[in-house]
Amino acid sequence: MRTRHDRVGREVGRAGETLMEVRDLHVHFELRANALMRLLGAGGRRVRAVDGVDLTLRKGEVLGLVGESGSGKSTLGRALLGLVRPTSGEIRYRDLDLATLRERELRTLRRRLQMVFQDPHAALNPTMDLRTAIGHPLRIQGLVADREAERERVVEALERTGLLPAEQFLDKLPAELSGGQKQRAVIARAIICGPELLVADEPISMLDMSVRAKILELMLGLRRDLDLTYVYITHDLATAKFFCDRVAIMYLGRIVEIGPTEEIFAAPKHPYTRALLGAVPDPDPSRSVPRDLPRGEIPDAAAPPHGCAFHPRCPVAFRPCGWEGRDLRALFERRWTERGEELMRAERPLVRSLVDVRPGVTEVRLSPPAGRSADELAAVLEQARADDPGEPLWRGVERVETGADAVTVHFAPGLDPGPLDVAGARAACHLHDPELSRQR
Repeated sequence: MRTRHDRVGREVGRAGETLMEVRDLHVHFELRANALMRLLGAGGRRVRAVDGVDLTLRKGEVLGLVGESGSGKSTLGRALLGLVRPTSGEIRYRDLDLATLRERELRTLRRRLQMVFQDPHAALNPTMDLRTAIGHPLRIQGLVADREAERERVVEALERTGLLPAEQFLDKLPAELSGGQKQRAVIARAIICGPELLVADEPISMLDMSVRAKILELMLGLRRDLDLTYVYITHDLATAKFFCDRVAIMYLGRIVEIGPTEEIFAAPKHPYTRALLGAVPDPDPSRSVPRDLPRGEIPDAAAPPHGCAFHPRCPVAFRPCGWEGRDLRALFERRWTERGEELMRAERPLVRSLVDVRPGVTEVRLSPPAGRSADELAAVLEQARADDPGEPLWRGVERVETGADAVTVHFAPGLDPGPLDVAGARAACHLHDPELSRQR
């Protein structure tokens, strides 16, 4: 079978062999509501941390999960190991569906599926020396017959992770180690049972800049020597470019783009990917780089936007992207922030009914306050459009109807973008749909 090589030409595994396959994975969390919230109808909300992910992980590769905080990266990584129970969907590892296994069955599998956590200071028991902490998984899995065999395995793991001479580290407590040494110890504990998959959740984000590259080089060396497969979770595109074979860009619980690292960085297909790359600082202060950063913050995962989840922040969103009443409310909030308090005092009484618009409403009926007319309200909408005709929201407005006592704004039906094959990558964006892109 054809083999592939890492960046220095070393063989790292058999290309094309599937290690894990994820299909339509959902992980939702119930929001707790007190008695008053339930009385007001606010109970029963769910955070859609992972919201329909399809993913194939190949043996020997490094797959990066990249996105802002709150995009679902860590929840997805934990779900792959059975640390978070899926709401629905499949996680096929070899011939098993991890989503259906009981905790006892998962515990046996965890010798093959391990995790490196973000905070090495919290990942180690402060009262446990390294010999005990690193050897503990061997005892749990029943992989050693006696303490001497356990010690030999711990020494080997310490040596592999660069904690030398290993004998001097066996009796050390975590407080006696530097941050980089602690993370090496955490990695040693993760590899001691001989796993084939490591999920690394931002493993260098809490380390000094001087040791980050060394930890990544260590992980690459372990990948080569132990034939490991990595899922590398990060918000740092620079390390993803260096470390990953493929990159999956996550936004609000979904993968919006996935492809080879070189393709993602050279020619990003999704507007969110382009925005992330545009936010990377340039080390040359004399070079002016155009920034096309997404406006606003990542939305509430308990009430995601209608249609494409990225459309409220997207500079190139158009008619089918899923505009709704909440977007009109956000438009006026930005308008008042930019143009000042005087305009806000003049316009807010006329559009105050936008405050009550519920998520997903695409036909918005606005009523003016007592003593004001629907024509005045319509004039405010017309002026907002005239002041910023390039605002993407207006591309999604089908019509505005002015009645005797209300103004109704009709938005075009929103469509949920499915992943499309685009020049070596897959992107969930209407811009790449030949039928829909004609509406731009």
